[in-house]
Amino acid sequence: MSATLSVEKLSVSYANGTERIEAVRSLSFDVAPGECLGIVGESGSGKTQLLMAAMGLLAGNAVIDGSVRFEGEELITRDSAELNRIRGAKVSMVFQDPMTSLTPHLKIGIQLAEVLVCHAAMSWRDAWAAAERTLGRVHISEPRRRLNQYPHELSGGMRQRVMIGMGLLCGPSLLIADEPTSALDVTVQAQIIELLRGLRSEMGMALILVSHDLGVVAGLADRILVMYAGRAVECAATQVLLQQPRHPYTAGLLKCIPSLDGPRVERLATLPGQPPQPGERLEACAFAPRCPRAAERCRIERPQLLGSSTGSVACHFPLTS
Repeated sequence: MSATLSVEKLSVSYANGTERIEAVRSLSFDVAPGECLGIVGESGSGKTQLLMAAMGLLAGNAVIDGSVRFEGEELITRDSAELNRIRGAKVSMVFQDPMTSLTPHLKIGIQLAEVLVCHAAMSWRDAWAAAERTLGRVHISEPRRRLNQYPHELSGGMRQRVMIGMGLLCGPSLLIADEPTSALDVTVQAQIIELLRGLRSEMGMALILVSHDLGVVAGLADRILVMYAGRAVECAATQVLLQQPRHPYTAGLLKCIPSLDGPRVERLATLPGQPPQPGERLEACAFAPRCPRAAERCRIERPQLLGSSTGSVACHFPLTS
């Protein structure tokens, strides 16, 4: 079965005077139809830049190398008009902050119906009725009344449900959710994840779920891609990655997840140090300065890292050392 989205050796960089800042470094992965891929990493790891490149939404000074194919068709070489026929119709993206993603001075109904008027050539009357049905589908109460409200009149969780509903209006093959729960409290987070789970099962669409929280992604994703400093350091089936992480960075992220089952601790675990700064020259393993196991040996020996078909790398020091 061919992949819904196939990314191959994708690199994203920005010119900064005479220097070039690399945001994504030769990253490859596939997403199969109906599959959920989780992408995890700290802020600045390149998660959003990766997906904005795939959607053709980067700033004008961005330089993109590599390939992004959606259902077999190359996206990188397409112009804005061609991409606009795909974005919102076949590929939809839910952004991190629904308050800034929704237009504040337009009613919810207008913003939803406009998607169908533009992409499905519906009349405003039919589009408005479809928008009402969609709000009910994402479990928003009193959908008819909500259509006539403005974004500021809805709670954060309801605004995010509106954004998810907007992404689903045209029945896309792929939904990209970029940090969809980061601005919400834990109770609403769980509701949004459960909503995405149900909609994915109902519609059979592929889903990319992006987060800095490995615990959030683990409850929904079939596979998880871990990013660090613009690179894929590990990619594996969710249960395999949770139980047998190959890279110390993945192991560090797992230790940072709070647990109610383990012994009581006074302070949650954290990763020491900071990720590399933009434009910083990276050695063979970018995580070496923060690695709790073999930082000095990594810098001195410059080990060859083990490659994989996903373009990820795995640390050659065993996690038991």
